[in-house]
Amino acid sequence: MLLSRLPLLWSGLLMVGGNVRIRSATKSDLAAVEDLLKASDLPTDGVRDNFSSFVVADDDGAITGAIGLEKYGSVALLRSAVVSPDHRGSGVGRKLIEQLLERAEEAGVDELYLLTTTAEKYFPRFGFTRTTRAAVPDAVKASAEFRGACPDTAVVMTRRVGETVRGRA
Repeated sequence: MLLSRLPLLWSGLLMVGGNVRIRSATKSDLAAVEDLLKASDLPTDGVRDNFSSFVVADDDGAITGAIGLEKYGSVALLRSAVVSPDHRGSGVGRKLIEQLLERAEEAGVDELYLLTTTAEKYFPRFGFTRTTRAAVPDAVKASAEFRGACPDTAVVMTRRVGETVRGRA
């Protein structure tokens, strides 16, 4: 394995090989994240309101991935997990999810939920399992994603926080 492909923790930023780094989103990243979500046919409703809890993948100034956390007491919604087509398969998505899981644990989240129309086979490697909409706490159901940004046909998944954080390849 090439040394440059190994993740490095440096100056509070998680390096993912090459020049890609995982970092907290800033206000100036919002338009790029919304564009990336739209290009991937993912909803943007509620992104602006919760952007302070987003994490992005930054490749020399270009946003190539993002993921968000909407916290509702001890439960939260993992939302807007997206990676640009040219960075898929490079480990960026895995690092974004791992970083979000670590931050959720630090924030005192006990249970995470997500909705997906395309990645129900991807998230189990991070400990997510399918559940029903009825099992989702009311606070999470009140989010923009559950109120209509994601279709009723979206798969609902959940995961306890604090369990194994590292994704399986």
